[in-house]
Parts: sequence; structure tokens; C-alpha cells
Amino acid sequence: QVQLVESGGGLIQPGGSLRLSCAASGSIFKINDMDWYRQAPGKQRELVARITSGGNTNYADSGKGRFAISRDNAKNTVYLQMNSLKPEDTAIYSCNAKIVGTNLVFYDYWGQGTQVTVSS
Repeated sequence: QVQLVESGGGLIQPGGSLRLSCAASGSIFKINDMDWYRQAPGKQRELVARITSGGNTNYADSGKGRFAISRDNAKNTVYLQMNSLKPEDTAIYSCNAKIVGTNLVFYDYWGQGTQVTVSS
């Protein structure tokens, strides 16, 4: 069994910064892509950023130049550094990981989500 646990959300003023973390634990053989998604009230969930096992990154246009995704493979953890936050960044942020378990079965796991609220 695998768990993803996110942390780092909260209330922040416009222009501020937050760093989200998502740690995977359990019966893990390998972690492939690790993603951050967000869902704002009344909107569909959208991909914010992706990082491959090799460190290649992709960003949604909304976060380019402001967000940075990174990972620590030794800690099975993915991070999302968010700078110059705007009210429209308010959402529940969730991590997703494509994991190969120790049974060599492929799994698609989600974290529980962390609330980010950007407001003055």
C-alpha cells in the first residue's frame, strides 16, 4: 500500500510565496511522473506542473515563470514552489504519482489535497 501526504498549504496574501510538499511512502519500487493538480470552486481540476523521474518539467501556462516543481527521489517527495501568488491561484492542490509497487504493479495514486487561499 502507498500513501501520498501533502503539506504546505494555507492562507497567503497576493504576491506571497508558498511551498507545497507531497511525500510518498509505502511499498514503492519506483516513482515515475509526479504531478501537481489544482481545483478551484466551480472549476474542473487542472494540471499545474509535472516532473518526470529524470527531472524533466512541464507547466501549465498559468504557472509559467511563477511556479517551480522539483523532486527529491531519495525522499520520494515532490515540491511545488509558488511565487507571486494571485487570488486566482486559490484552489485545492493535489499531488499525483505514477508508482510501480514492490509487486511490480503500476499504480496511480492521489494525495488528499491541501487548500491554498490567496487573499488580502
